[in-house]
Amino acid sequence: MSKTQYRNFVGGQFVATDRCFDDINPSTGQAYAQVHEASAELVDQAADAAHKALKGEWGNSRPEQRAALLDRIADGIDRRFDEFLAAEVNDTGKPAALASSLDVPRGAANFRAFASMIRTAGGEVFETPTPDGSIALNYTMRRPLGTVGIISPWNLPLLLFSWKVAPALACGNVVIAKPSEETPGTATLLAEVIAEAGAPDGVFNLVHGFGPGSAGEAIVKSSKVNGITFTGESGTGATIMRQAAEGVRPVSFELGGKNAALVFADCDFEETVAGVARSTFLNTGQVCLCTERVYVQRPIYEKFVAALAEAARKLRIGDPWAQGTDMGPLISKGHRQKVLDYMALAKQEGAEVVTGGGIPAVAEELGGWFIEPTVWTGLAQNSRCMQEEVFGPVCNVFPFDTEEEAVALANDSKYGLACAIWTSNLKRGHRLAAQIEVGLVWLNTWFLRDLRTPFGGAKLSGLGREGGHHSLDFYSELKNVCVKL
Repeated sequence: MSKTQYRNFVGGQFVATDRCFDDINPSTGQAYAQVHEASAELVDQAADAAHKALKGEWGNSRPEQRAALLDRIADGIDRRFDEFLAAEVNDTGKPAALASSLDVPRGAANFRAFASMIRTAGGEVFETPTPDGSIALNYTMRRPLGTVGIISPWNLPLLLFSWKVAPALACGNVVIAKPSEETPGTATLLAEVIAEAGAPDGVFNLVHGFGPGSAGEAIVKSSKVNGITFTGESGTGATIMRQAAEGVRPVSFELGGKNAALVFADCDFEETVAGVARSTFLNTGQVCLCTERVYVQRPIYEKFVAALAEAARKLRIGDPWAQGTDMGPLISKGHRQKVLDYMALAKQEGAEVVTGGGIPAVAEELGGWFIEPTVWTGLAQNSRCMQEEVFGPVCNVFPFDTEEEAVALANDSKYGLACAIWTSNLKRGHRLAAQIEVGLVWLNTWFLRDLRTPFGGAKLSGLGREGGHHSLDFYSELKNVCVKL
């Protein structure tokens, strides 16, 4: 049986190349599709097609026209929901129940949300007195940033890809986008939907490939790309930032995390156990917002460790299409080995493995990159496994006594993306939220998002904010016009 072919999309046409690589289904370990790798020359052609589109009818489009296009794209995702679901599950191995309730609906929601925002986005107007006693008006205008390079990750492929494409198009930009080489499926389907929705040729360009020496590096190094947005590993972000400095191009980065949960003795215990289990093990721990450091107030520490371990043991690992599957595989064999290496390191650093720590039997049955959800105790705060991002279904539970200690522990990290605080004392929750050095804080919940709010991190977790008007600001050039009356 022939494999699915994932081609590039440049200047309104799907383009095959003579350099292909396999797309592996991580739940089986088998290749199910071939991906056509873009050369630097093809990326350059995409940049030329994008520039031509920007100088054409798209460059003169109005917000309402662009909003209507985004709504048609969202409708197209909905119409082809089952195809997007299949591509997402085949690429990631995540349970179909998760992809059908989170990834695919959020892909459509991103386009609708930014369609709504661009329809109502306004500028500022100021009345300014002049030296001769008259009045001047200063008003702001939004103009496209230009050609935007988008590089997105493999953990939430459609969700994070559309999170960048939608506002870029809403603001009138043209796009060269590269999905992760691990998860090219839904991005290729999205190219079809965008074409069907009537986007002019060259407005959206899709290139497949890797980072260094491939399509990713070509996008970043291209002098024809006016801005870059990237979600991924912090070291890669630093490399892109150095390259983007040529031409002083703006960047927006959402990078790694080593997120903490602060669990106080007065929390709703059962709700908190369920919440921390979700924040640790959702998507097999492969979410930048996942919790890897769990700090629990001493009076409930032992009880909480036992309850969290029991919640981990109850998770059903297996075939993503099977009803009742809670957890799928890690994205690749290489990534599973990385997580296993951290599990071995944790033992060397003094961790007690309360549950998990190995490969489940289902891995041999199905052939995929499955791993057990794992709870540790006993790691020192300065250990590597407490300071470095594992990006797997693991956490260490650590006791604390006071609020001050909890805040100090949470802030003792080179990362600063997210934190969840679990307490029935909302005064405490608000007080601590202001003190924790992260971009997002949740009180008595996790991963509850409003697309109008800023999203991003502090320290090594990122640069800039996206979401709501923050996205519109990044993907726009703001111009001030002064008129003396």
